Amino acid sequence: MRTLLLFTRDLRVHDHPALAAAAHEGDVLPLFVLDPRLLQRSPNRSSFLIGSLHDLHAALSSRGTPLVIRRGDPAEVAVALARRHRCDAIHVTSDVTSAAAGRLQALHGSGITVRTFPGNEVISPGAIAPAGEDAYRVFTPYLRAWSNATQRPPAPTPRRITPVEGVTPGRLPAPVRPTASTLPTAGEVAGRRVMRAFVRRGLDRYGEDRDRLDLDPTSHLSPYLRFGSVSPVELAALASERGGDAFVRQLAWRDFFRQLVAAEPRRTRDDLRPGRAPRWRRDPGGFDRWTRGATGVDLVDAAMVQLLDEGWMPNRARLVAASYLTRTLEIDWRLGAAHFDRHLVDGDPASNIGNWQWVAGTGANPRRGTALNIDRQARRFDPQGGYTSRYLRLSTSR
Repeated sequence: MRTLLLFTRDLRVHDHPALAAAAHEGDVLPLFVLDPRLLQRSPNRSSFLIGSLHDLHAALSSRGTPLVIRRGDPAEVAVALARRHRCDAIHVTSDVTSAAAGRLQALHGSGITVRTFPGNEVISPGAIAPAGEDAYRVFTPYLRAWSNATQRPPAPTPRRITPVEGVTPGRLPAPVRPTASTLPTAGEVAGRRVMRAFVRRGLDRYGEDRDRLDLDPTSHLSPYLRFGSVSPVELAALASERGGDAFVRQLAWRDFFRQLVAAEPRRTRDDLRPGRAPRWRRDPGGFDRWTRGATGVDLVDAAMVQLLDEGWMPNRARLVAASYLTRTLEIDWRLGAAHFDRHLVDGDPASNIGNWQWVAGTGANPRRGTALNIDRQARRFDPQGGYTSRYLRLSTSR
């Protein structure tokens, strides 16, 4: 049995169901296709992606096969390579975006057996759904069903992978310079190290302190989840074992937004509740000041400077910045989401759009809600001003 395994956003060897099945059944051709269209979207994510590919190549090579690199359209390249090397099947981890749906459709049209596997969520989209509907639109009933659903066990990690012979591996991509001054170390090795450190030292205080901007209590695992360098199933199991219910709830939020997009991929562009959308204002100057962290509102500016400098910001800072743009300036959330998407190293279409629509009142929030009181947010989550002063000082030095 020869299997071509098409890696996408599942860049790991631990708990990788598609890899485990392919390695168990026979020879494996592990492939990643660099799509120029995606590489142009975010220098920060491209930089992290390339580091992750180098790490994945090392992990696969130590088990007997290099990572094969090609460039072009992922489905076209995968089908051509599978035919050239007489592969019996193509394995791919399921994903939720319209690009992933198009890719899967093209693979199925090849006539080669295509098998999809879970791996990007704790509970796969479609595994739970309300009666007569394609997805949950409100989080609370979703969380109830999600918590009661049966989680799959982690897939075994192959010790040895037999390669398909005669395949030229191709050249790993050169590093890409990010726009951020600093990014986390990419790859599964680093991701698992961050995961273990958080579970040991950060999980206990996460529930109480997770929104404190001055304490930095977050897990910093979101880039690794974005690229699949860390398994959400493994992470949920580790956190649950140590009583980390508040953190596990955040993984449920991630799955919630993904099941919404899986049911209707256009939800990354269109309002879930369009009837709530206000008449957005055109304010190019206000938007520009917001992107640069120059609004004159200290907490908002600090958050936006952190985004530019680190390619990342904690969730509370994202909510504050999004609320100011959509509720105070009344600027379309799509503009803010696109700016975040360009800079966030963990930028994920489902979570990014889901959170923006939530804040704007056009998404899964059961109520339209109101603008966050920025002064109150600062007093609650940055009471000594440490977070704000740190990034405002950085702003003046840029």
